[in-house]
Amino acid sequence: MNKKYRRIATILAVLVAVTSGLMGATVAAGGTGDGAGGLESEGSEPDRSRSEIRYTVKSGDTLYQICKDYQVSLGQIMRANNLKDNTIFPDQSLIIPAVSISPYGMVLSRGDVSREDIKLLAKLIYAEARGESFEGKVAVGAVILNRMASPGFPKSIREIILEKNNYVYQFSPVQDGSINLEPDEESVKAAIEALMGRDPTGGALFFYNPVVAKDKWIKTLPVITQIGNHVFATKATKV
Repeated sequence: MNKKYRRIATILAVLVAVTSGLMGATVAAGGTGDGAGGLESEGSEPDRSRSEIRYTVKSGDTLYQICKDYQVSLGQIMRANNLKDNTIFPDQSLIIPAVSISPYGMVLSRGDVSREDIKLLAKLIYAEARGESFEGKVAVGAVILNRMASPGFPKSIREIILEKNNYVYQFSPVQDGSINLEPDEESVKAAIEALMGRDPTGGALFFYNPVVAKDKWIKTLPVITQIGNHVFATKATKV
């Protein structure tokens, strides 16, 4: 898996939680509490370390929205940056205090994975695996990220999910429109787990339900494992 995406940390969980509106994340607009409101995902270790990161203000940003994105209070961020009011400017560097860091690795900047891409990954997981176990949901997300690191596939989450050959999309939820369903909380958590490097498939690049799959070719691929109703496979080895 692409090393960049192995180091995605809990802050991305906060970002997608706020974007999707599924986690019920709340921010005290003028609060002075010290809690940063870390999010723990099923199957992951609790956060064991805390640090601060810097965020460069972009055009259109508001201090309130940045607080929501990083789940810190307005009071915290104003104190950390010695701000007298909530006025901020493009290219201004802000300290984001006490951001939780996952044991999977270090925090990356928000530019590495957009909130839109994270939510799209959660949507695909929900559409493809909403009847599966949490591990099965993480596995579907892991396949997307494994493709990013493999030759022959696009190099972004969005491009992989929306890829099509001869007018047929790689993933049926994109074809039938179910990709547009709002993901549930567990699918969001599964996306975060996959982004943080968890891969129950052991490196799979394909998955399918053998009961309903009509593609004969995909059933010829070397199988790595089966999780729930999905078989996970890799590329055929050339001889």
